[in-house]
Amino acid sequence: MGIIMIITTTPSIEGKNIIEYKGVVFGEVISGINFIKDFAAGLSNFFGGRSSTYEDELIQARENALREMESRARQLGADAIVGVDIDYEVLGSDNGMLMVTASGTAVRIN
Repeated sequence: MGIIMIITTTPSIEGKNIIEYKGVVFGEVISGINFIKDFAAGLSNFFGGRSSTYEDELIQARENALREMESRARQLGADAIVGVDIDYEVLGSDNGMLMVTASGTAVRIN
């Protein structure tokens, strides 16, 4: 990928000027939670611990959504993304799917 892209939840980047707005970009990931993970998470919850299986799934889905959003911003010629928001939603008739959406404004900075 080369140059590291600045990705921030703030509307501006300290010490940088936004010189061009390229548009809103999104990264979406839908992840299924399988029976084994559900069972392991249930045991963890039953015995009072944290559910690392769900935490790992959330972390992976969030990182993938951010990478997808970054890729789309690069395709537009952006070198930063401002105003980033990350949303989580449970989907499916049995609530067996997790959707993570990252959105922000792709910009060029100097």
